[in-house]
Amino acid sequence: MSLKCEKTAIPGVLLFTPKVFGDARGFFLQTYQTKLYAEAGLDRLFVQDNLSRSCRNTVRGLHYQLRHPQAKLVSVLRGAVLDVAVDIRRGSPTFGKVVVAELSEDNRKQLFIPEGFAHGFR
Repeated sequence: MSLKCEKTAIPGVLLFTPKVFGDARGFFLQTYQTKLYAEAGLDRLFVQDNLSRSCRNTVRGLHYQLRHPQAKLVSVLRGAVLDVAVDIRRGSPTFGKVVVAELSEDNRKQLFIPEGFAHGFR
């Protein structure tokens, strides 16, 4: 299996593109595998997996957690979103900076957002 990892303008915010294996029947990809993601720079223990569905033109966010910060690995099953991560860590050299990525069913990209960021998508 192969996994492409792109750094963004904010250290720690990463854009992953998993290898997709497709044929006439459909496709297969690994949405997460500890060893591959660790080798690509994401050495984390994931403890929760969530799924949301939104109607067209819905804006979700900006969500953040102050008392129990959460990191997120975001992807899209159907359609496309413009995903936004905003650094809200006080004292951070990138405080207030934004990373924007298009995540879609076509590009299969995943955005990793560390703790201390507000997150939203449309």
